Amino acid sequence: MQNQTRFYINGQWVEPSTNKSLDVVSPATEQVIGRVAMGNNNDVDTAVAAARCAFDSFSQTVRKERIELLEEIINKYKLRIDDIAVTISEEMGAPISLARSVQAPMGLNHLLTTLAVLREYGFEDNVGSSCVLREPVGICGFITPWNWPINQITCKVAPALAAGCTMILKPSEIAPFNAILFTEILAAAGVPAGVFNLVNGDGPTVGAALSSHPDIDMISFTGSVQAGIDIAQNAAPTVKRVAQELGGKAANILLDDADFQKAITRDVGRLCTNSGQSCISPSRMLVPEQRMDETATIAKQAIERIKVGNPRDSDTKMGPVVSQSQFDKIQRLIQAGLDEGAKLVAGGLGRPDGMDIGFYVKPTVFSHVTQKMKIAREEIFGPVLCIMGYTDENNALRIANDTTYGLSGYVSSGNLERARTVARRIRAGSIFINGALPDNKAPFGGYKQSGNGREGGRYGLEEFLEIKAVTGAKSKSK
Repeated sequence: MQNQTRFYINGQWVEPSTNKSLDVVSPATEQVIGRVAMGNNNDVDTAVAAARCAFDSFSQTVRKERIELLEEIINKYKLRIDDIAVTISEEMGAPISLARSVQAPMGLNHLLTTLAVLREYGFEDNVGSSCVLREPVGICGFITPWNWPINQITCKVAPALAAGCTMILKPSEIAPFNAILFTEILAAAGVPAGVFNLVNGDGPTVGAALSSHPDIDMISFTGSVQAGIDIAQNAAPTVKRVAQELGGKAANILLDDADFQKAITRDVGRLCTNSGQSCISPSRMLVPEQRMDETATIAKQAIERIKVGNPRDSDTKMGPVVSQSQFDKIQRLIQAGLDEGAKLVAGGLGRPDGMDIGFYVKPTVFSHVTQKMKIAREEIFGPVLCIMGYTDENNALRIANDTTYGLSGYVSSGNLERARTVARRIRAGSIFINGALPDNKAPFGGYKQSGNGREGGRYGLEEFLEIKAVTGAKSKSK
């Protein structure tokens, strides 16, 4: 059992202002695996004061100093990467194979990508008679989720450090221990006191205190749309910068010239990765109406090969979802699909056969799903595929864009230029063609209610920079 009843503030592990704590539950066993302290406004005030004090000096560091700091963080991360993978698997249920091959390495990839950007980025340039400076935005509050935890922490912390910002992190209280490990890595790497601070807690308490705090200059949040709305409202009175990556309901358009066997099998596997708990999950599969039954048959065969099991088993492809509440939400939406007349092809309600303990969900396929159905409109955040028919390419695009979300989309075609043309017409921030995987160097973020701002590579660094024009004082770029 892990217990972490302290916060990391101003370079020290300190006692919280209250004795309140929360049990962390294994989604595989439903047993308590540890306890984490829960902070409040006083803890946030202390952390913000430390970050504010540290900003005066850290914001003035030169590129070389921040490069050396990131290099040392990378070195220390590599030493703990398996600890991070094991911890993520235990606390949020990712199969250990996924945690080791993708979850933990994604954190390292963000650090490496940010380091490469920092080496080359121009923080000054001349425009007209002015020198344009790019300076750190200030004190940042980070609120991160449980589904890809270390990924979402590092894609905020790494560019903020590179920019010269100081910060306070509130990780998900459902899966907090990977954040504590990462804090230990930063401390071991010599991140100066006050530059990075960790306060655990829940959204209504610590999250609200961060987003409304008058001395925080920027909030970066990843999570649900409703929480994003609350954060934006809390931030509005102080006019702080707000960057958000929210939900998604990605359309996956299979054009009629695609290799259906290959594309459907591949994308069903992608849907079930991380138990479907990904905001970019290709959950709406759009196919020509006359190929609906063919698609359903291939999808059924593919999803029934997905091995659901204990995350510790090396051959498990899909573990449990993260919590009882997440399990219950998915069950409600599966029931809604049945009630509204979608055709159940595979899976359905309840746990997989023989699994009586743990928050395990049956990988599920519905065909003949229509636009008005709840399962076609709401983010399920589970391994549930909705197959929808279209009459022609324009109709497919209308269906794809008929959503309040706009985070990602997918296109498969035997003609790359045709796929590109369709991709340009999808209203979403990231489009993946013919099975392409996410690219850390490319911008990641959403349209519409999927958020604002961008993460990744140069674009992620620029989220943490303010622009200043100094007129009449041209200088050499550096």
